[in-house]
Amino acid sequence: MNRSLNIVGGGPTGALLAILLRRLGLEVTVYEGRADPRGSRGDSGRSINLALADRGIHALKLAGVFDDIADALVAMRGRLVHSQDGSESLHLYGQRPSEVIYSISRHRLTQALLRVAIEQHGVQVKFEHRMEGADFDGGTLQIRDVRLDRLSSVPMNPALATDGAGSMMRRCMSAAGLTESIEADLEHGYKELSIPAGPRESYRLASDALHIWPRGNFMLIALPNADGSFTATLFLAKRGPVSFEALDSPAAIAGFLSAHFAQVYELMPDCVAEFQDHPTGFLGTVYASPWHVRDRAVLMGDSAHAIVPFHGQGMNCCFEDCMEFAACVERHANWESVFTDFHASRKPNTDAIAAMSLENYLEMRERVVDPKFRLQQMLALELERRHPLRFIPRYSMVMFHHEIPYRIAQRRGMIQTRLLSDLTADAATLADIDYASAERRIHSELPPIVPAPIGAASSS
Repeated sequence: MNRSLNIVGGGPTGALLAILLRRLGLEVTVYEGRADPRGSRGDSGRSINLALADRGIHALKLAGVFDDIADALVAMRGRLVHSQDGSESLHLYGQRPSEVIYSISRHRLTQALLRVAIEQHGVQVKFEHRMEGADFDGGTLQIRDVRLDRLSSVPMNPALATDGAGSMMRRCMSAAGLTESIEADLEHGYKELSIPAGPRESYRLASDALHIWPRGNFMLIALPNADGSFTATLFLAKRGPVSFEALDSPAAIAGFLSAHFAQVYELMPDCVAEFQDHPTGFLGTVYASPWHVRDRAVLMGDSAHAIVPFHGQGMNCCFEDCMEFAACVERHANWESVFTDFHASRKPNTDAIAAMSLENYLEMRERVVDPKFRLQQMLALELERRHPLRFIPRYSMVMFHHEIPYRIAQRRGMIQTRLLSDLTADAATLADIDYASAERRIHSELPPIVPAPIGAASSS
């Protein structure tokens, strides 16, 4: 096995992967098309705040870098739902103090990971070096030095592609007939807006929650930042009567935001200008197979399986990829076996979280205000208290149990959804639930969970 390799893409996934592989004694060079972000404030309006959960935390701790980003994290213990009538309700994510998720700026996370990779592990990162092509038969990449406008041929060595949902590596593989890929575009897009901090960096909304303004076919969310501000994101259809396309003037934008999000509109003084200036972000799912070309190149993270952000698992899933890949490296003596094992063990789980993320969009924008849904959520937590080894809510399995693969969470979640629906069919409160019947069905349909940690030979 060649002990030197190249990573294409120096975002959070590429940086974490580089750290993990350097810890295994490999020589790593990262090619990143953008400039070095360590001394900049970052581009505004281009990304959604990231939600860091147990899977991502586990990966960062395994790489020894969690402490380096801890001061940038803001804990969120639940969803604070803002109804159209002005009422609010907090929906806790879990029932244990540790069952929280964390908001973090993508830019700050990338800065921290690159600092660790470069300054502590000696990873060579070539900024402003953009991949523009690949010769898989010759085993070379075409890399452009953006500053000098010079194109060079670089040996793959192999090449690990962490270059995101618009991956150049995936496009080159697809054009050469080496993979089949689909980019399933969601009919909705997003705009990033901002809620500035109050006096002395105070929060103007509750800081320990992810705020949601669900409005049926669209929604606004807001995640807290460490400086007292919030990053808000509007999710809306791209075309149609109520859409980004229809909001084509300052008056239309202001009228829409003030009518549907009155409680927060006054807290966003620059929202109309931001709406006009910020790009409409793409939302979609990437499906590709296979992920690799012999022992030459492999797709990882969003380049292989980008997902929509509605389960807060995009980054966490990518970080889990990095752990799985490092485990495959330790198991095999050649790169083709590493790539084959990685694809076989990982793809069933990435397919599962892609499906669950799409399902969660409907839940966030519409179902969270349904009393029956709220009852089922409360019942799920009660059944977890009564049967902790057999019944863990699907959301909790995904967000707080890195030892439970996504595919298992999806499979058990389907069973639990049917069970909750049956138990609440004629119930108005938890006092109406037939807990004896619930216990019989749980013991019949949900065997005790046997963890299958990341890194096992198979996690499907």
